Amino acid sequence: MFATRVLRQAAAHAERTPLIRFIGKRSVPEHVDHTPQPHPASPTGSLPSSIGGNSHTSFSSYRDHAQQHGPLRKTIGVGAGIGTQSAAHLGPVDAPNGVFFDRNQLPARFRRAPLTAAEIEAVETGGAALFG
Repeated sequence: MFATRVLRQAAAHAERTPLIRFIGKRSVPEHVDHTPQPHPASPTGSLPSSIGGNSHTSFSSYRDHAQQHGPLRKTIGVGAGIGTQSAAHLGPVDAPNGVFFDRNQLPARFRRAPLTAAEIEAVETGGAALFG
């Protein structure tokens, strides 16, 4: 009991040095160059051609040519080929050899094992049924 009191008094009078080191106030640079630069580990040491020669002058002109799940342009004509046919006309979608769309198409050794009644009970009770 007295050892704890002695240690506390010693700790209170000791000069504490924090483990974190503060390096001082930060300064904002006067000029920051925001032009695109190639990554230092780039194999070619140059930017892709699409960045250097960007032909879009505004975001709206970029958006006219952008694609996200299909073209975003509102001016797609009927003859453009997108949306002109139903999906049934495109034919069946077959998986390549060795690729499966559903787990049930796999060989039996790779399928999920069905849960037993004891496992279902353990999940529903949070494991309490195992000890009761």
